[in-house]
Amino acid sequence: MLAALVCALLAFPLAARSEQLRVRHPEGTLHGFLSITTDQGQVLAAGDLIEIVRGDRVTSRLTFHFKDGSLDDETTVFTQKGVFRLISDHHIQRGPYFPTQLDMSVDVPKGTVVTKWKEKDGNEHESTDHMKLPPDLYNGLVTPIVKNLNPDAPETKVSMVVSTPKPRVVTLLMRPLGPAPFSLAGVARKGLQYEIKIELGGVVGLIAPVVGKAPPNIYMWIEGGEVPIFLKETGPLFEGGANLTINLIGPGWPEGKR
Repeated sequence: MLAALVCALLAFPLAARSEQLRVRHPEGTLHGFLSITTDQGQVLAAGDLIEIVRGDRVTSRLTFHFKDGSLDDETTVFTQKGVFRLISDHHIQRGPYFPTQLDMSVDVPKGTVVTKWKEKDGNEHESTDHMKLPPDLYNGLVTPIVKNLNPDAPETKVSMVVSTPKPRVVTLLMRPLGPAPFSLAGVARKGLQYEIKIELGGVVGLIAPVVGKAPPNIYMWIEGGEVPIFLKETGPLFEGGANLTINLIGPGWPEGKR
């Protein structure tokens, strides 16, 4: 009965108690290489992060191609004039790695969330929800947000739309966990580790841990300084998914080639 109650309550969006984040380090044009690995070090996917800046508008596309043919593709458009403001986000997850084939588009100016999904039995669904989206909505912007956090702030809250598959607004609570040493080519460096907790809020938040439905925490490592840089992230790609690691990677070369 508790599990049924949780499923029913997930249909109701909750207001996030958070604020827009001030831009301390604007995003710039870039092309980065990433990988997704398991806890055992097995490489599941290789990816590209491409950001294009035109004025104060940034288009960011993060694409992961899995070895089994699956795809995780997210395109985010936002502005960064004073504060970060999301304009749109389009997230696709499809292929055998994902139990639910998802296609979710968020249009902030229109206040709409269009969700398309396909279940394991092949049944396809589509819904358009008109929602009151908060100004601090940051789908597709978690990494830029963490890079712009004040490391002296005990915690920061922002909002995100999640699909269950019915979309709802949840709160992301981010807090620094302290220094995290790492190395580059054997030279010691020091990063910062952050914990990201998804707060369901209300009765759902109270019941979810009891029935084992509480979302796992996500962890991200950043090197701070004048130009902060993403180092790695750990967490699942979907509800109930395995814990994975997203890493920065460099190119590899055939033997004998320089």
